[in-house]
Amino acid sequence: MLQNDFYSKENHGEFEVLDLGDFELDRGGKLPNAKLAYATHGKLNSSGDNAILFPVMFSGTSGSLKHYVAPGLAMDPDKYFVVIPNQLGNGLSSSPHNTPDPYSMSKFPKLSISDDVRAQHQLCEHLGIKSIELVTGWSMGAQQTYEWAIRYPDMVKRAAPIAGTAKCTPHDALYVDVYCDALRSDPAWNGGEYTTANAVDTGLRRLANIFALMGVCTEFYKQEQWKNLDFKSKDEFLTGFWQGWFAPMDPNALLAMADKWKHGDSSEPYGGDLGKALGRIQAKTAVIAFSEDMFFPVRDCKAEQELIPNSELHVIDTLWGHFAMLGLAEEDFKEINRILAQLLAS
Repeated sequence: MLQNDFYSKENHGEFEVLDLGDFELDRGGKLPNAKLAYATHGKLNSSGDNAILFPVMFSGTSGSLKHYVAPGLAMDPDKYFVVIPNQLGNGLSSSPHNTPDPYSMSKFPKLSISDDVRAQHQLCEHLGIKSIELVTGWSMGAQQTYEWAIRYPDMVKRAAPIAGTAKCTPHDALYVDVYCDALRSDPAWNGGEYTTANAVDTGLRRLANIFALMGVCTEFYKQEQWKNLDFKSKDEFLTGFWQGWFAPMDPNALLAMADKWKHGDSSEPYGGDLGKALGRIQAKTAVIAFSEDMFFPVRDCKAEQELIPNSELHVIDTLWGHFAMLGLAEEDFKEINRILAQLLAS
């Protein structure tokens, strides 16, 4: 085990932990004494049917997007019981750095999106949730959203996958390989057995630079949109925003999540037939895509949306590309919230 003070309530807000026991994994083996960290906002009603599930993205935690949960917004805690579950392996839940031997660090077992969703289903049972008004999430959160709507169609009333796919595309699989190789290129990586929390600083910054390249669109840099965040130069934006985001994180945790992203495929239980998998969805579904997203271009989101009954596609025009979900441009935040509110009102 390795102490990493970044993964604390001081940095990520209040959260609770559910003991999952010895958790069987879909890719084989188990995660002994597994723990799922989660945050809740609002109260569950007596019938257990006012819940919203908001799973998190790659590198994210239950504190990353909580600004979408507030009175007067679509995910209003005065009206809904909003549950934000952390991924297994994300640093707050059971993860490489906080799991005892023989499963610690580089020996942490391979996880899957379906493991996350099954763990979250166990959480719902623990909390007394009977049905879910809305499942929504961004990027890897969208992968989990699709898995939820496919795996538990009778439980999910509405779904809003945001900038993500039910099956990882070949391009995204390649992208994951590239940024993981950049991370492991740091000599301090030491096969995943580094001995201090911040040892792999160079590798983390290399990973961050690749996200800077693909995370927003080319026009973002041409128009110097980083000035809207009060950065004085592109280099300052690279250091202060992208590298600042990833630098405190645990490399093994990022790799555990990345491996789930790369192997994410909700069609596996259905013989690889994505149409059959997505055809199981009963939830009213709003697929949300970002116009300049270089991870999940609109055409990829649209191709899956067309396989989902009772669904519609919403495209948000933004230069923030994939990272529009952070809501750093006010118009992006407002439009995402508007679509979620419209879906919840339907």
